[in-house]
Amino acid sequence: MIQHFIAAVTLIAVTTYAIAADKPVIRVGIIGCDTSHVPAFTKLLNDPANTGDLAGLKVVAAYPGGSQDLPSSRDRVQAYTEDLRKAGIEITDSIPALLEKVDCILLESVDGRPHLQQVIPVFKARKPVFIDKPLAGSLADAVAIAELGIRYQTSWFSASSLRYGPAMATVRNNPKIGDILGCDAWSPCPLEEHHPDLFWYGIHGVETLFTIMGPGCKSVTRTQTTGTDVVVGIWSDGRIGTFRGLRAGKQDYGAIVFGSKGIITTGGYEGYKPLVEEIARFFKTGKPPISADQTLEIFAFMEAADESKRQNGVPVTLESVLAKARQTPPKAP
Repeated sequence: MIQHFIAAVTLIAVTTYAIAADKPVIRVGIIGCDTSHVPAFTKLLNDPANTGDLAGLKVVAAYPGGSQDLPSSRDRVQAYTEDLRKAGIEITDSIPALLEKVDCILLESVDGRPHLQQVIPVFKARKPVFIDKPLAGSLADAVAIAELGIRYQTSWFSASSLRYGPAMATVRNNPKIGDILGCDAWSPCPLEEHHPDLFWYGIHGVETLFTIMGPGCKSVTRTQTTGTDVVVGIWSDGRIGTFRGLRAGKQDYGAIVFGSKGIITTGGYEGYKPLVEEIARFFKTGKPPISADQTLEIFAFMEAADESKRQNGVPVTLESVLAKARQTPPKAP
């Protein structure tokens, strides 16, 4: 009910702008110009030939951001910022200045640690916001983002592009599979010293797992070697789902789905367009396609996997790490 109220408030805000200013275009702003998602998403949204869901939105301004202690941010922010500038996107010197020029936000900073602080002024301005992966640099920050979204009555969502690929859409409710009894999902899983192990890139495979299995995971165990992570989740109804994180050998995305009628292997990454279409629908309606609770469960799964690793592979419940996160001060700078 709370999310429905938030969605209604956000939709009124976006619609009011369009009517009052007599401008059908929804103005999109970007926070963080240090990921390839920035030019890719902008190209998709700003295509003058757009129809359907992608029509009626335009990226008009951006705030570069950037993290000096993260090479993949520090070494790319200038080039991507210049790409936007050359495309006619206005570059602002602060988030408040950006918020004055736009109706909704793509929070794209590749570093999850600043997301909490960056999203606070967005929430206060009640601008709907898509927060790119990883949602945050800690489970405590992720919980804080969800709580602030409720406090400021602002809609948001976060998702991997793997969730919305066309192949993924054919898995759920597939009569050839029947009831989904289990899933083994995999993705590349390079580690980044400033983020919990799976937050940085393993999230793609973890989100694939949850897209297929649905929510309800209760506990996880984790085994790690230099080249591989294997995380086994037990769902409340007794189903088992696993995530395999790949750092050695061939690295790709995919999943095997075990059903009551059949077993299939589903494909992996299929481009950004399906995700950007979901974002466009969200900006137009104010209704998130995935709930905050589902997103927090995914991050609790990854945090529980880290805790299992710290405890040499013992089972760790998602409830226990969520309880701890709710009592832990956020780590955002």
